[in-house]
Amino acid sequence: MKVMIVDDHTVVRKGLVFYLNTIEDMEIVGEANNGEEALQKLKTVQPDLILMDLFMPKLNGMEATNQIKALYPHVKILVLSSFSDKDHVIPALQAGADGYQLKDIDPEQLVETMRAVLNGENKLHDKVTKFVLNRIATPMSEEEQAIELLTKREREVLVEIASGYSNKEIADRLGITEKTVKTHLSHVFSKLHVSDRTQAALFAVKHSLL
Repeated sequence: MKVMIVDDHTVVRKGLVFYLNTIEDMEIVGEANNGEEALQKLKTVQPDLILMDLFMPKLNGMEATNQIKALYPHVKILVLSSFSDKDHVIPALQAGADGYQLKDIDPEQLVETMRAVLNGENKLHDKVTKFVLNRIATPMSEEEQAIELLTKREREVLVEIASGYSNKEIADRLGITEKTVKTHLSHVFSKLHVSDRTQAALFAVKHSLL
């Protein structure tokens, strides 16, 4: 099995490399510090499976998974995260992840999960299975689906809008430029199908995003 590891925490990434290199039928063919770097390296390396962290700079795991699956649908992606809540699990699976495990997983169990995912099984940690079952039992409304499309930063900008802050104030509070704020605003308006800040703010209040 050819494996790529994508995680911005060097200790975690190197630890995985060290352990998986001891497994006879596994080969680490690439490492990446974020989703953007992973996409670049995928142009030259061809992993069978990617171990994907979620929260990383430049391009997070959910966005990277979505783009990788669009370009390389045959590559299996197993999310390895510290988060087990529905706000992380559901978007990751919707992005195309083939499995979702937590970082406290036993190393031997991780290897078993990787092999199962490579063989076409969708493997989920016990803690996250309930979210998937609940989502199947209760389909999302169109507005809930729209919320799920928002990135973490876009949600933050939406909350700032609903709190009444200007673009400049949002930029200062989030440590980004006004131009970046405007870009995020454009994406928020498009994904939520609203035309201005007032509608976006009302949307946020309606869905208790504050």
